[in-house]
Amino acid sequence: MGSGAAAGARSGAAAAPRSGAAALPHPRLRPGVLRYHGYRLTVPRPRLEVPVGAVTLVLGFGTPVRVSGPGQETTTLVSLIGGLTTLPAVGEHLGAAAGMEILVTPWAAFRLLGVEQHALARRCTDPGSLPGGERWLRLAEALEELPGWRARFALLDRALSAWLDAGPAWSPRVEYAWRLLERSGGRVPVRRLAEEVGWSERQVQSRFREQIGLAPKAAARIVRLQRAVRLLTSGLSQAETAALCGFYDQAHLSGEFRAMTGRTPGAFTAARAAGDTGDTGGGEHVGDRLGGAVTSLLL
Repeated sequence: MGSGAAAGARSGAAAAPRSGAAALPHPRLRPGVLRYHGYRLTVPRPRLEVPVGAVTLVLGFGTPVRVSGPGQETTTLVSLIGGLTTLPAVGEHLGAAAGMEILVTPWAAFRLLGVEQHALARRCTDPGSLPGGERWLRLAEALEELPGWRARFALLDRALSAWLDAGPAWSPRVEYAWRLLERSGGRVPVRRLAEEVGWSERQVQSRFREQIGLAPKAAARIVRLQRAVRLLTSGLSQAETAALCGFYDQAHLSGEFRAMTGRTPGAFTAARAAGDTGDTGGGEHVGDRLGGAVTSLLL
């Protein structure tokens, strides 16, 4: 659904043997805006995308991408927004393609996009269909006209800063609860989240639906899956991973892994190893869209 990182276009970008660039947003946009990728693909390749704790915005330069997966209709769009989901998806560009991909936290996406996140969860959405969505289409056109990745990253910094400033405020309690889930590897129960932020469990559920897109338990599944994928791909056994991530046993890990990635742990790690083309030199796998996370499997 996105790109691979390639030769860096500015400080903070990682070099990689693909046509494109990856960079961190300006510090004033972080930690809400996580990562930029610019991509230019001459031979597109299908990619399995596994659930991650980020909302994906793709601003394409003319060639559509087709996204399919269990529990959702096949979608073909030039630009798209992928909300949080607990299900895998396969993305494939329909021909040579170029564009920009932006990864943002769900609570920042709430402010940036100006819509409740449950409306975007578990699906791909045309940004032009959102209220005020024509600004995203104009931004895609402006990005395409610029001569290089550095200028495109600078334009993203300016546009996203202005739109974040103008968007609805997110709740610091939601952000805190999300970070608590991340730090715990998805093992904090809803009751404790409520106690930590000073809300009732019902309020936590409601605010997560609004500003995260999924219920706390579903969001915790994504965080726990990501920890499990990182451990497995680093060489830990399934038994060790199940114990460290809080699964009942190895069978529980395998069932959850298959439900959320479409593959068993063994099949996923084997396919990942077989298709491994190395990393960017900055500790990131060239197929992954978000530093520190295992997001993708080239098919």
